[in-house]
Amino acid sequence: MAAHDYHHLVNLQKAFFNEHITREIPFRLCALDRLAEGIASREKQLLEALQADLGKSPFESYATEIGFLLHEIRTFKNNLQRWASDRRCPTPLFLFGAQSRIHYEPYGCVLIIAPWNYPLQLALSPLVGAIAAGNCAIVKPSGEAPRTAAALQELIGECFEEEYVAVTDARRETTEELLQERFDYIFYTGGVEYGRHVMQAAAQHLTPVTLELGGKSPCIVDDDAHLPTAARRIVWGKFLNCGQTCVAPDYLMVHRHIQQPLIEHIEREILRQYGENPQLNPEYPRIVNERHFERLAALLSHGSTLLGGAYDPTDRYIAPTLLTDIDPQSPLLSDEIFGPILPVIPFDDIDDCVEYVNQREKPLALYYFTRSRKRARYMIQHTSSGGACINDTILQTANGNLPFGGIGNSGMGAYHGRASFETFSHRRGVVTSAQRLYSNFRIAPYGHKLKWLKRIMK
Repeated sequence: MAAHDYHHLVNLQKAFFNEHITREIPFRLCALDRLAEGIASREKQLLEALQADLGKSPFESYATEIGFLLHEIRTFKNNLQRWASDRRCPTPLFLFGAQSRIHYEPYGCVLIIAPWNYPLQLALSPLVGAIAAGNCAIVKPSGEAPRTAAALQELIGECFEEEYVAVTDARRETTEELLQERFDYIFYTGGVEYGRHVMQAAAQHLTPVTLELGGKSPCIVDDDAHLPTAARRIVWGKFLNCGQTCVAPDYLMVHRHIQQPLIEHIEREILRQYGENPQLNPEYPRIVNERHFERLAALLSHGSTLLGGAYDPTDRYIAPTLLTDIDPQSPLLSDEIFGPILPVIPFDDIDDCVEYVNQREKPLALYYFTRSRKRARYMIQHTSSGGACINDTILQTANGNLPFGGIGNSGMGAYHGRASFETFSHRRGVVTSAQRLYSNFRIAPYGHKLKWLKRIMK
């Protein structure tokens, strides 16, 4: 599509939205059914696309993308009627005779800009929320996962008419063209720098945005942690999708007294999960493309290798790697890694970790391993992050009852479950006054009413 076609598409969707069809709950539920059926019927094709783009195994693709989406849709279908109902609110005494409620209404035409690392989930999970809230939507997939982008175009084209839900081509230039249009809401998932650009573009039309970004998510292992458990869950969370996960542990802070035994447990755990040569393991994914591979390969020289370090450019393979002795100015400690490289930083006092985290941009996730509830509570109360997980990794994103989103540099707004519905809904305050029961108290002339007003409003 040319730029003028996107202008036409946006206007087409706004015209369809103004017919008020998408506001009907049965219509929304039917649309969710069609999407679920489309995903389920195309499971094999979607698995093959994810394998081609990222080297994902069928289990990982289903767990983190297809199965995740089907579960999300079921959650919406089971709860939408209740979530969409008007919510009664208390009415103060000085509005005696009136009733107050919150009415949830859709924004209209929304733009969803998806990334490449979970190209199916991160395109369709926001779409589920947008549909459930009653919006029309345009989805922009990432060109760095071309097979999945093509599969998305076929899937959405089969399920919906473009005046309701459409998928664009995957070119980078398309995003720029879309950002020139006036949407009613923009939902962006991706890098911090481009997130700023999206927000600047949205500001031209005062369009509200949700930004799901990333950052340096710390993983802290205290001296009382259960090391075999910590190692197993760190390895899984870090090397899931070959480290190309926005909430992956980005650096490991470990108490100096237990650093060596933890490294030994991690080494055994990598062997257990991926074998002696992960490159030969079909369940170990690959780096998405050559550009990202070269960026990550260059980082391998920024520290002393504790584990791993092998790589193969012909296969876009980088082994699970732990590095230490890292210069504080290294990009390993300043930029989001987004790959299977884990810097290790020893510490002597937990307050040093708290200070280190708080001196930097707020992360999307924080992970802390300890057997002490008191220590865990201290860590949560003295740091800030988009989400957090105690004695595990990633799981805070898997619970659809929890809002998922960033804070500060890691993003704004949240989604998943009810949070998605509310993100894509305008909460409209409505007051209904009784027609016959009417007080002249608030009407001029005011005379000596002020003293009574003060009593009532106290």
